Amino acid sequence: MNLSNEDFKQLLKNAELSKLSFSELLGTSYQGVNNWGTNGRDYPYWVKSWLENYIKAKTYDDIKDKVFEIEGIEK
Repeated sequence: MNLSNEDFKQLLKNAELSKLSFSELLGTSYQGVNNWGTNGRDYPYWVKSWLENYIKAKTYDDIKDKVFEIEGIEK
């Protein structure tokens, strides 16, 4: 299944990432990321699962940090 522009934008929003910060995390150029989904270019097959896993990991870290805070545990 191809990722749509709207799906990509929503995933970035859910991940709290901009295209620039996403490209920096990937170690690739902003221009490359910005070109995805334009002029007949598809998004790479791995982008959707990468962002979904990033969101899950971020959510887990947020929950873990909150539990540590509540329990008075230092990281």
